Amino acid sequence: MNPVFQAPANDEYDGGRDLKKVLCSQRTRAHLLKDLAMKNKMIRVAIAALALGGAVTANAALFDVAAFANSSSEGVGLNTGITLSAGQHFSVTAATGDLWNAGELPRWSNANGLVADLFATGSDDSGLPAGTHIGKNFGAWSQNGLSAPYGALVGELAGTYFLLGTNFSGLAPVAGTLSLYYWDSNNGDNSGSVRADVTVPEPIALSLVSIGLLGVGFTRRKRA
Repeated sequence: MNPVFQAPANDEYDGGRDLKKVLCSQRTRAHLLKDLAMKNKMIRVAIAALALGGAVTANAALFDVAAFANSSSEGVGLNTGITLSAGQHFSVTAATGDLWNAGELPRWSNANGLVADLFATGSDDSGLPAGTHIGKNFGAWSQNGLSAPYGALVGELAGTYFLLGTNFSGLAPVAGTLSLYYWDSNNGDNSGSVRADVTVPEPIALSLVSIGLLGVGFTRRKRA
């Protein structure tokens, strides 16, 4: 006689299905915990990058801008070779004790231009005895759409001129390659130079955050 198949009781079937549900739930929970750990790791990397300052220097260079050769009148701007996008942040600094000259006394100034009385220290670039009156306010010179102090350090991007002075930090008004000028009306008797430090930061921390977010999205798609 062939054996008769007898179906297990309903509670046994229910128990098997419940076991499968439990195992599936445990695997899903393990995957979720692994995803969460990965996301937390990426977030910690991004936060660490921000804590380190959030930026590194992409372009940083020194340029000696000559009052004669790089004059805005009868001279040629010093081409830095640094290309900026419109709205890109950059900075230009020059030491306040770094002096250049627009001619006979009193025409010595730093990159801020001839904006105030200036007296020799005995060890400055003028080479004159301490106390000698070497600079004073000569007002502003207007050229190429810009009015700026005589003897000032000026930047230019694609025909747009703007005052830099000894300490500039801001956004590029237009896209172009940065050139530097000594601002004046006549370069015939100009002398001296100032050293300009041009820096263009790159937001590396933001890049790392983006990479982290992309990684989170990739992990999520993979698990899906």
